[in-house]
Amino acid sequence: MKIKEGFILRNVAGSFVVVPVGQATLDFNGMMNLNETGAFLFEKMIEGISREDLIEALTNEYDVDEETATKDVDAFIEKVEKEDLFE
Repeated sequence: MKIKEGFILRNVAGSFVVVPVGQATLDFNGMMNLNETGAFLFEKMIEGISREDLIEALTNEYDVDEETATKDVDAFIEKVEKEDLFE
């Protein structure tokens, strides 16, 4: 899974937001707010990563079991798909 070109993650006054830049602003109006975990996952998706590797990265970075990480990753993937941010 890889995030489309033209989207950047920023920390604005302690809040993480994804905003479109360049041509992406024509298709995506507004921004997407993320918590710290969402920002972590989004950064991994910018690089391009599999679902399984996202789950592993989440369990390695945070004190969370694999079942919880799987649910969180699946929910985040659904959110990103809903916003049509995947290549």
